[in-house]
Amino acid sequence: MSHYKPYPKYKDSGVEWLGRVPEHWEIKKILYWISGYGSGTTPSLETDYTDDGIPWVTTSELRENTIIKTEKCVTSSSLSSYSALKVHPLGSLVIAMYGATVGRLGLLGIAVALNQACFAIHPCDHIRIHFLRWWFEGFRNELIALASGAGQPNISGDKIRNLILAAPPEIVEQDQLAAFLDRETTRIDALISKKTRFIELLREKRQALITHAVTKGLDPNVNMKDSGVEWLGKVPEHWMTMSLARVAISRCDGPFGSSIKSEHYVDKGVRVVRLQNIGLGFFKDDDKAFLDIDYCRKELGGGHNVIAGDLLMGGLGDENNPLGRACIAPELIGPAIVKADCYRFRLDTKKVIPIFIGLQLSATARVECGFISTGATRERLNLGLAAGRVIAIPPTLHEQTKIVRYVKDWQGRIDKIVLKTNRSIDLLKERRAALITAAVTGQIDVRETA
Repeated sequence: MSHYKPYPKYKDSGVEWLGRVPEHWEIKKILYWISGYGSGTTPSLETDYTDDGIPWVTTSELRENTIIKTEKCVTSSSLSSYSALKVHPLGSLVIAMYGATVGRLGLLGIAVALNQACFAIHPCDHIRIHFLRWWFEGFRNELIALASGAGQPNISGDKIRNLILAAPPEIVEQDQLAAFLDRETTRIDALISKKTRFIELLREKRQALITHAVTKGLDPNVNMKDSGVEWLGKVPEHWMTMSLARVAISRCDGPFGSSIKSEHYVDKGVRVVRLQNIGLGFFKDDDKAFLDIDYCRKELGGGHNVIAGDLLMGGLGDENNPLGRACIAPELIGPAIVKADCYRFRLDTKKVIPIFIGLQLSATARVECGFISTGATRERLNLGLAAGRVIAIPPTLHEQTKIVRYVKDWQGRIDKIVLKTNRSIDLLKERRAALITAAVTGQIDVRETA
C-alpha cells in the first residue's frame, strides 16, 4: 500500500475503530446518509408464492454480486396481507442480518421483496450505493461483531442504521473510490482465479500421475496385456490380476451403526476410524474420535480392530469422497477399530506393499465402484463387494516399492507447489481486504488513480 499517497490532511473521527479520516470527509450515522431502507418477512401460506410474481430474496441468494433473478416469487396480493412485505427498488444494497450468512452483501438488479433476514438500503442522493457496498465489505468483521444471539446470531436494522459512516460529501469522490476498488479488486480476483485454476490442474496432474504409475508401471517400453477388466484396461504383461481378497489375511467391517453414537465418544481411549478419516490414498488424521476401552470390550466385542499398516476402505461415497477410496492406517494410530461402512483389510505383506494397494484402489475407485455399488440414493459397497475389487500387482515387492517411492516423490513435489500457491492466494486475499479498508476509510488517496 506504500505506493498510494495519503490525503493532505486528516482529523480524528471520534470513533475508535475508524481512527483518523480525511479532513473534508463527513462523519455521521448511516441513517443520516440514506433516505430509504427496510427489511421484509416470510409469507406463511403456499398461496402467497407464485412462479411469475414479485421476486423474493433470502440470505442464501446474497453472493457479493448483482441479483437479477430469485428462486421464489410472491404474489402482489401478499403485499397487502403482510405489512412488513414491501418492494425494494432496483439498485438497493441488501445485507444479511441472521445466521451464518450475517454480513453477506448483494446489489439488486431488479426490484424485489425480502425475507425477514435481509435489510435493504435504497439508492439516494447523498451516498452512492456502490461506495456503500464497498464500505460494508471493508467493515465486514465489525458488522459481524454486532451480531448477538448464541444459536442464531443476528443484527437488527437499528444497529445498521446507527453505524457511524465517514465518507466524502461529494458524489464524484465516492464514485472515484468505488471505481478504483472495482478495477483493483477485479485485477486481484482474476489473479486469484488463475492461481486457483493452476492448483486444480496440478491436482489433476497429480492424480493422473498416480493412476498411471500404479496401473501401468514405470517402464514405458514394457509389453502390455489386456487385464480383462474394463476400468483397468491394459496392464504390464508380467503383472498379476486378482481380487483384493486373494492378498488379504483377514477383513472386517465396523460394528452395527447404533452401537457407536456421538454420546459414546470420550477424550481418549480406542481410536474410531470413521469415513471422514479415509482419504483418497491417504489417512486424514485431523478428525479424531475415541471410545472407552471397557465399552469396546463389553459392548462391541472383537473383530473390528485396526493396527498400523492395515488397508482401510470407505464403503460410502459422495462427489468429494469417492466410494471405494482407500488408505493405510498410520504408524501411530494406537488401539483402534473401524466404524460402520468402513472396511479393514489386513494384507499379506509377503505378497504386497499395502500402500501400493491403497493407491491403486483409490485410483480406480470412481470408475470401478460405479459399476459394483449398491444403493438407490447413496453409493454403497458392502464388505463382500469391497473384497472382490480387482487389483493388478507387480510380482515382486521390489517393483511395488519402486512405484510407491516414485509416486511419493512426485506427490511431495506437487504438494509443495500447491502449498506455495495457496499461500500466495491467501496473501492476495489479505491485500484485497486491506486495500478495500484503506480506500473506504481514506487511509489512501485514490482520486487521481481512479
